[in-house]
Amino acid sequence: MSSSSHQDQDKKVDIVKDPPPPYEGTIDVQSLSGQQQPQALRPPLDYSSVGAFLASLWRRFASLWTKRFIWSLLAGQVVSLCITCTNVTTTELVQRNWALPTTQTFFLYFSLFVIYTPYTIYKYGFVGWLRMIFRDGWKYFILAACDVEGNFLVVKAYQYTTLLSCMLLDAWAIPVCLLFCWIYMRPKYHWTQLLGVFICIGGLGMLVASDELTDKDWPALSRAKGDVFMLVGASLYGFTNATEEFFVRKSPLYEVVGQLGMWGTLINGIQAAGLEHKDMTTASWNGKTIGLLVAYTAAMFILYTVAPILYRMASSAYYNLSLLSSDFYGLLFGLFLFHYTVYWLYFIAFAVVLLGLIIYFWHATPEEQGKIEPRAPNYIQPREGGTNIVAGQV
Repeated sequence: MSSSSHQDQDKKVDIVKDPPPPYEGTIDVQSLSGQQQPQALRPPLDYSSVGAFLASLWRRFASLWTKRFIWSLLAGQVVSLCITCTNVTTTELVQRNWALPTTQTFFLYFSLFVIYTPYTIYKYGFVGWLRMIFRDGWKYFILAACDVEGNFLVVKAYQYTTLLSCMLLDAWAIPVCLLFCWIYMRPKYHWTQLLGVFICIGGLGMLVASDELTDKDWPALSRAKGDVFMLVGASLYGFTNATEEFFVRKSPLYEVVGQLGMWGTLINGIQAAGLEHKDMTTASWNGKTIGLLVAYTAAMFILYTVAPILYRMASSAYYNLSLLSSDFYGLLFGLFLFHYTVYWLYFIAFAVVLLGLIIYFWHATPEEQGKIEPRAPNYIQPREGGTNIVAGQV
């Protein structure tokens, strides 16, 4: 063998031996397709000198801004804005003598059902879809029941207790979500993630203080009943968010969301018929209320579509933290619709919530929150010419 071939072989060996940088390689696309990939790590902090510490601090900050983290941050604000839109439309509906909380969400579940279930049938075949319902329908029924009752109890809580209690107790969904995420997926929470949670809740406290100082609260009709409703509803929210994250990391999005819509339509429809059939006849049905219902349903449809994607990109806990910024967007809507006055603490609170969302992934990475391996059920026969492995992005 010639010396040149020996040199070429040595170069090849050197290339193979060179390890990739620990924090530059991201797995945004490949990880979403369910392939096993090495986890991205944050660059370590250097405490040897002030200059070295500042340089390592900047490298750590720069490593945060991967494509996956940026999309997670933006998706979190999209769902937060959607929550604000639902609050505004619900307020407008109540002012127009239309207060049917169960009927209101029926249109959401029905829209999820008619959009995602036909696509699931197309992918699985009608027989495969029926087999999926027979084998796994029970778990989606539990998910939908908890989601329907969580929405119902939270809306009811606003009728009995104060705005201050609702805002504070609604944050109870965050620790509940963290607990069930740990039960399902065993993520290793770093102390910086808990710090990010506390900072976000601190931003919520500033928002609550702003509402108190600007007299946006209202008297409680039955504080104890309303607080219990909000605590139970927030607990159901945390449970359903973590459970749906567990499902969408293992199954296609269209299967999970379609099943949530199907069972939610049945449960919600029966409950609305039983509790609100009389109020349906006295409610104001006109062009304005129908338009508000369409806006509410569209905002909730976007939220229920983006949320499971955010669960995959980051986590359901990150989703709940992102929702804490919704009161700031509510202020922006209120400036034009309800003539609210701008209070300086709102802007600081919004910045604090965003800071908490960044610190949440200061040490841990989105990739460490759980594996993403979406596949169609093993017992389903794939369509002719199809495959049993479902792409992670759907």
